Amino acid sequence: MSTAARLVPSLSMEAPLILGILKESAPGETRVSLLPENLKSLVAQDLSIQVESGAGEGAGASDRGYTEAGATITADRRWILANADLLPVVNLPNAADQTRLKAGAVVVGFMKPLDAPAALIEAIHRPTTLFSMELVPRITRAQSMDALSSMATIAGYKAVVSAADLLPRLFPMLITAAGTIPPARVFVIGAGVAGLQAIATARRLGAVVEAYDVRAAAGEQVRSLGAKFLDVDLGGINTEGGGGYAAELTEEALDRGRDLITKTAAHSDVIITTAQVPGRPAPTLIRRAAVEAMRPGSVIVDVAAPAGGNCELTQPGVTQIIATQNGGGVTLLAPLNLAAEVPIHASQLYARNILNFLALILKNGALSIDLTDEILAGELQSGACVAHEGQPVNARVAKLLEAAHATELEIAHAGSTP
Repeated sequence: MSTAARLVPSLSMEAPLILGILKESAPGETRVSLLPENLKSLVAQDLSIQVESGAGEGAGASDRGYTEAGATITADRRWILANADLLPVVNLPNAADQTRLKAGAVVVGFMKPLDAPAALIEAIHRPTTLFSMELVPRITRAQSMDALSSMATIAGYKAVVSAADLLPRLFPMLITAAGTIPPARVFVIGAGVAGLQAIATARRLGAVVEAYDVRAAAGEQVRSLGAKFLDVDLGGINTEGGGGYAAELTEEALDRGRDLITKTAAHSDVIITTAQVPGRPAPTLIRRAAVEAMRPGSVIVDVAAPAGGNCELTQPGVTQIIATQNGGGVTLLAPLNLAAEVPIHASQLYARNILNFLALILKNGALSIDLTDEILAGELQSGACVAHEGQPVNARVAKLLEAAHATELEIAHAGSTP
């Protein structure tokens, strides 16, 4: 029987299933996978819920709150890793934690399987069953599990608020006795979930907003939010990728967009850039010349910084002041985890996504994983299941792992050659 067609048997009910909630260890991470208010349905299934002390403190959830919800608090992180049958996380545990996971455990969370597949190897070999929230298909059934959209919503909002805080101008138009203050001009690049939320937030703050996306179909959504959609002739190429994302474009097509962006940047006070293609470096859309031509005091927030950034000058995780042609400077922000800057609401949304996903694989207090379900794997092996029983399941991730392994062998061979 193929991996995609396998029905994973439920665990024995002799002992309650152990669900672990860890304190996230990634630098700057403040979110938590589940909050106390999410535990009611899990406790009702007689799960033993073990929470690492302090797991929810960054998201406003106390140890006492978890205890009152029916969980047990422990400071022993290693015990949770070694005993948890089910481990919902925000981020994939690091390599050291992966080696301590219980063999056969199920881990659910953001795993960056298309960006950093090699980071999964320890967990795959343990072996564990890995479900990546990034790979949940964008279909109607899975909308309530779409954690990428949830976090993109947070990021789009926070990007505009961050820009407004740094901009030495006001966003709304004000008519005062001392004269009229014109509204700020905001330019949003990329009209996906993050971009649309950025547009809506900037409009609420009173800015005049323009937006650009390679997908002409995004224009209707942009205009419905009260922004002007900037269209450019890309030569009739297909710009629609899978899952509602933009397709990867040729350099010629990208250059046409860059020309429009350079022209628009010159009269923009704020640029919010969000363009990304899953599993690929973010496309470089903003040239150095475009930044240097902006007005002094302008702000750019590169939401795509975790994937390398949309601006030629972006240094992921670094805030820079770029000198302009007219004197002064442009502030370029390249945040790596905007959602973690709004941890309470980010955790609330993410936890609901996780809880809805767990309902697929958890039945009456036992794990029951049907890999024929299109959300989990399906016939095309393109769902959220990354690996099971020591083997990759998702076909795309499997290819990336093969390539990573081949590269390791080449490096090893080169190092052993006299």
